Amino acid sequence: MTTVIDGKQVAASVIDAVKTATAALEKNTGVKTGLAVVIVGDDPASHTYVGAKGRMAKECGFNSIQHTLPAETTQAELAKLVATLNEDASIHGILVQLPLPKHLNAEAIIQSIRPDKDVDGLHVVNAGKLATGDLATGLISCTPAGAMLVVRRVHGEDLSGLNAVVIGRSNLFGKPMAQLLLHANATVTTAHSRTKDLATVARNADILVAAVGRPEMVKADWVKPGATVIDVGINRIAAPERGEGKSRLVGDVAFAEAGEVAAVITPVPGGVGPMTIAMLMANTSIAAHRAAGQTPPKF
Repeated sequence: MTTVIDGKQVAASVIDAVKTATAALEKNTGVKTGLAVVIVGDDPASHTYVGAKGRMAKECGFNSIQHTLPAETTQAELAKLVATLNEDASIHGILVQLPLPKHLNAEAIIQSIRPDKDVDGLHVVNAGKLATGDLATGLISCTPAGAMLVVRRVHGEDLSGLNAVVIGRSNLFGKPMAQLLLHANATVTTAHSRTKDLATVARNADILVAAVGRPEMVKADWVKPGATVIDVGINRIAAPERGEGKSRLVGDVAFAEAGEVAAVITPVPGGVGPMTIAMLMANTSIAAHRAAGQTPPKF
C-alpha cells in the first residue's frame, strides 16, 4: 500500500509548534514575534498568497504588518522601505512578495534584506550558509525546508545509504534541496533538462524529488519500486471533463501511475504546497528567538 502524505496535516503540526514557541518567547522575554510583508502592485495571485500569509501569521500570534505599495512604486522607494524595516527591532522577518512589477529589480531588493530577517531564505548569505553546511545560524528557503521535513518524517534524520535524486537545479528549490539531502548524509544526484537518460537516473533514487515545472513528466517507469516521491511541481492544465474552459492542478509527477510503484508520495495539491507557508512561519519564529538571544526551536 502506498502512503500518500497529507501536507496539510504535517503543516498543521509545524504551525502548532510555532504557536507554542511564539507564546513561550513572549512570556519569557516580552518579545512579540514580528513579520512584515511587502507587496507591490495588484497581481491577484500575489494578493491571495499575501492574505494567506497574513492570516497564518496572526494565527501564530505574530505581530503581522502588511505594506501594500502601488504598481508604480520606484526602486528607491521600495529600497527605502526595506531599509526602514531592517532597522525596526520589532520586525524579525521581512518578506517581499514576488514577482515584483517588471520595472523593479527584484534581486537587488531581496539582497538588501538583512540576512537575519530574510525569512524566505533567498539572501546569498543564507544560501552560502546552507551550501557550507551551517544550518545553525542561517535561514533555509521555505519550500525545500518543507520538503525536507516531509522526507525526515518518512526516513528519520539520517539518510545514510540512501540515493536521492533531485530533478531541477533552480536557486529557489533544486540547489537548496540537494544540499539539505546531502547534509543528512544521502548520496545526492542533481538532474535537470540536460541530463542524459533522465528516466534511468531517476529510477536509481530511493528519494525522488521532482521540481521542473513540467506537468506529469515523471512516469511510473521513472520510479524505483518502494521509493519516496516528493512532487514540488504546481502546473495548471486544461480539464475539459470539468466543463469548457476549466482547469486543474497537477504536479511534475504522474500521480496515479507513480503511486502504484512508490511506497510514499506527495499529492498536488495538498502535499508540499501547504508546507511552504508553515516553514515561513517557522523561519520567522527562529529569527525572533535569535534576535532575543534565545535558542530557537527545532521544527
